[in-house]
Amino acid sequence: MRQMLLATAAVVVLLTSSGAQADEAAAQRWIDSEFQPSTLSKDEQLKEMQWFIDAAKPFQGMEINVVSETITTHEYEAKTLAKAFTEITGIKVNHDLIQEGDVVEKLQTQMQSGQNVYDAWVNDSDLIGTHFRYQQVRNLTDWMANEGKDVTNPMLDIDDFMGKSFTTGPDGKLYQLPDQQFANLYWFRYDWFTNPDIKAKFKDKYGYELGVPVNWSAYEDIAAFFNDLGEIDGKKVYGHMDYGKKDPSLGWRFTDAWLSMAGNGDKGLPNGKPVDEWGIRVEGCRPAGSSVTRGGDTNGAAAVYSISKYIDWLNKYAPPEAAGMTFSESGPVPAQGQIAQQIFWYTAFTADMVKPGLPVVNADDTPKWRMAPSPHGVYWKDGMKLGYQDAGSWTLLKSTPEDRAKAAWLYAQFTVAKTVSLKKSHVGLTFVRDSDVRDKSFTERAPKLGGLVEFYRSPARVQWTPTGTNVPDYPKLAQLWWQNIGDAASGAKTPQEAMDALATEQDRVLARLERAGVQGECGPKLNEEHPVEYWYEKAKADGTLAPQPPVANEKEKPITVDYDELIKSWEDATAKKN
Repeated sequence: MRQMLLATAAVVVLLTSSGAQADEAAAQRWIDSEFQPSTLSKDEQLKEMQWFIDAAKPFQGMEINVVSETITTHEYEAKTLAKAFTEITGIKVNHDLIQEGDVVEKLQTQMQSGQNVYDAWVNDSDLIGTHFRYQQVRNLTDWMANEGKDVTNPMLDIDDFMGKSFTTGPDGKLYQLPDQQFANLYWFRYDWFTNPDIKAKFKDKYGYELGVPVNWSAYEDIAAFFNDLGEIDGKKVYGHMDYGKKDPSLGWRFTDAWLSMAGNGDKGLPNGKPVDEWGIRVEGCRPAGSSVTRGGDTNGAAAVYSISKYIDWLNKYAPPEAAGMTFSESGPVPAQGQIAQQIFWYTAFTADMVKPGLPVVNADDTPKWRMAPSPHGVYWKDGMKLGYQDAGSWTLLKSTPEDRAKAAWLYAQFTVAKTVSLKKSHVGLTFVRDSDVRDKSFTERAPKLGGLVEFYRSPARVQWTPTGTNVPDYPKLAQLWWQNIGDAASGAKTPQEAMDALATEQDRVLARLERAGVQGECGPKLNEEHPVEYWYEKAKADGTLAPQPPVANEKEKPITVDYDELIKSWEDATAKKN
């Protein structure tokens, strides 16, 4: 009997030893075959993976469920990184990919029911105000220092994450960990803009140089010019691209900071204070109103101007079918080669826009197009945000049991660990780490990415930010946008009527939240209504901007800048900073 016990013990030791070796062997195999390039040496990568192996031991054999929206970056995580994590740690991961709207809907279900639908979520940092106020997610700052300390990667390097300010609440605590980021920039046909004949025709007509538009006035001139030009190389061309179907995706078109580009709200980064780009005013940390009569700016002059320009340009300068398109339908159109510029273009499309053989790609695989900073509207002032940056971020709900949350937190960190993040950045082109975007591998690849690397290395990138903490319930408020702005796009309402309705409906939601008292000391508390002139005077007295009164001439002097000079100025500023 004793001999049998010794023999059994020997087998257990052998299995345990071979299992550990298998984990290390798996890590080494993935490092050699998949996780290159990396900002870490192979020895450093192996050290990081060894930490994951050790930290995962209490959870080996567990099966966890996580979810994200369907984009290239998350497809790589679900198909490749989840498999690697399972082989290295012994924790099985089911990484579901669903539409963004479904992510928010299921997240709400778990928040409302307390049932554990998923163990970890990649949801937009646009929900930071929601998560901070409802306090249904784990505060990661405290979690990493306490309950989750034993499963928090000592090499995580939070300060390396470019979007950490986006996922930080008014209390200074981190509520979400950025997993991918992409910005909403200006896109244009560099080959056409640098064509001597086209440049000469533009200057003859408008009296200034064709270049990257700095303001909306110049963008409008360029759109009209290319439409009037008619054809290039025998193909009909258009000066603008957008979409206008009354559909939930129309809401993203506007909550993704279109109003801030026009000059809505106040100065401040990452979001205007006290009024943000949704037009919501906060007093302290309490949302106090959307309507201009409550000190908000959702239906102010800048907001109405932004909707008016959107509709005008869509109808005059975009392809006729654009008005009936959704976000996903309109996305591939610039790659077909007939669009001169697009003011509202997501860098998430970069990977699909650089594929060899496209009409917008040269024979040497360099792009015929470039991306640049978005032009701003007449109400915009220095110090305001200039556009939107999506930041899909890992989130742990409190309703998830602690052991499952710990295992899921290990996987979340694995997907952004320095061992894997540079390779993931090359696949999806959605940077989250500053060290990745500055790596020499992206210096080498930059000429084929149309300005993406230069933008993310530039000091300008801080002006592109997600929805901020003023929005107390993103799911409830976001759905109001596409319905009301859709009425303006279809002609059922004027821009003013649509924004008045939107502001009123947002205030109703804020009022319901105030009555319910479910968001604590930072929940909504609506201001009393006053004539808008009262708020104009208050802004002057307080040294703030919003709401701004209408300007006499919304067609300001057009300004353009040479793209190559712009890039050089970024490089010079970066070099000076470093």
